[in-house]
Amino acid sequence: MIRWWTRRTAHVLIAGAVACGVLLGLRAVGADQVPAALVVRDAAGLMGLAALGAAVCGAAHAWTLPVGWLALSSFAPPLTGVPMEVVTWMLQPPGTAPSTWTALTVTAAGTAAYAVTGPRR
Repeated sequence: MIRWWTRRTAHVLIAGAVACGVLLGLRAVGADQVPAALVVRDAAGLMGLAALGAAVCGAAHAWTLPVGWLALSSFAPPLTGVPMEVVTWMLQPPGTAPSTWTALTVTAAGTAAYAVTGPRR
């Protein structure tokens, strides 16, 4: 019997690691304008959003959640304090606790949802 949840989990984590590795490799070639912690946090969070998008919307529309959240954080009215750091976690500097926890939560939720349900058909 094939254990699909382990394969799906590995698929998501490998895809996130490859994307993160490419971005960190590009940082090494060019100027270091973005801290590595920001690249890793955002790559993990966006990977989780894409996995959640695949589980909810299907593989063809997995891009909608990452793009939608970025649009929300870019065009949302200005918030203050922790709510702003949660909504705009992709744009926050590294080391900001609410944005880091939001990225970790989205990563865990997206990976778990995709591992359990797979892509929507």
